[in-house]
Order: sequence, then structure tokens, then C-alpha cells
Amino acid sequence: MNYYQRLKDLREDKEKLQSEVAEILGITQQQYSRYERGLREIPFHHVITLAQYYNISLDYLAGLIDVPRKLR
Repeated sequence: MNYYQRLKDLREDKEKLQSEVAEILGITQQQYSRYERGLREIPFHHVITLAQYYNISLDYLAGLIDVPRKLR
């Protein structure tokens, strides 16, 4: 699975809007939408923020593993 699809799936599982996640990252909804669609690479500091927000490991968010692991 591509990481950008995982971004969308995680957001939808939490029933959040793109604008709500964008606010957490301090960016616009349009910019976040580009991350979810794979049109733009997401900066690593945003990946860390999202992993903390969703309480999941970076390897799951990156699509390297299929079973989410919670952060400690």
C-alpha cells in the first residue's frame, strides 16, 4: 500500500476532514490533499506529527507493515 493511501485511510477511520488534519499540521487543506493524492511528498516532520496524532508507528504510516503498532 502506498503511504498516501494510508494517510487517507487513517484520516477516514478517525472520521476527520482533510481540513482538520491540515490544521494539526499547520498547513492548508489543499496542501494536505496533495499529500493524500500522492502529488506531493509529505515532509518527514509531518509524518512524525501524524504518527503521534494517530498513535501508530512510522513503519505502518509509511506502508512498510500492514498491521498498525501503537506508539509506546
